[in-house]
Amino acid sequence: MKFNFLILTIFLLSFSFFSSAQEESSKFKIGFNYGFGETDKFPFSTDNYTYNIQFYKIQLNYLIKEWRKFDFEINVEPSYYKTKHQLLNKYFVTPNDPEYLEKREEYTKLKTMNEYVLGIGFLVRYPIVDKLSVSVLGSIGPMYIDTETERMAKGFAFSDVLSFGLTYKIKTLAFDVRYGVRHVSNAELQQPNSGYNSTNLEFGVLVDL
Repeated sequence: MKFNFLILTIFLLSFSFFSSAQEESSKFKIGFNYGFGETDKFPFSTDNYTYNIQFYKIQLNYLIKEWRKFDFEINVEPSYYKTKHQLLNKYFVTPNDPEYLEKREEYTKLKTMNEYVLGIGFLVRYPIVDKLSVSVLGSIGPMYIDTETERMAKGFAFSDVLSFGLTYKIKTLAFDVRYGVRHVSNAELQQPNSGYNSTNLEFGVLVDL
């Protein structure tokens, strides 16, 4: 995992060095992010379940407007999340369900799940010193989750993200760190729909096109 991220970083560095130097940034940027998170970190806290994630994203950014020192960007992120989930509080499954005993036994087992997401968001960036900028990203996107649990049905859902970033840029290359929160649910399209929350930290490398 770390090795793959290192290889990709070297590739992007090489691509950047062979790109022609520009006085102004390109409107298009492409990159790769790796991150991790869990549900029991500020601002979330729960004794009902665990939800630990690792994720990989392709990041595509397009600058739509510059206003004063602010940059306004469209952000698109095809993403893969590998998650581990376990019900801790078996009483979350109530006797109202005629199969509650069987479901308690099933849902309290540790599960590995896969989530496939297309995040579509809006990013605002502001420079604080030379080469260093801060950003806020809000996104929502369709997703597919391949496992049913006590909290959410298998199938179509939505992934909502709010994160704060710090970016350091060297010529056409940028290094990105983000800290944020994520909520997953299916907008009551299926039941159950209690959803999952997580607090995430991610690292990325971007290059101008």
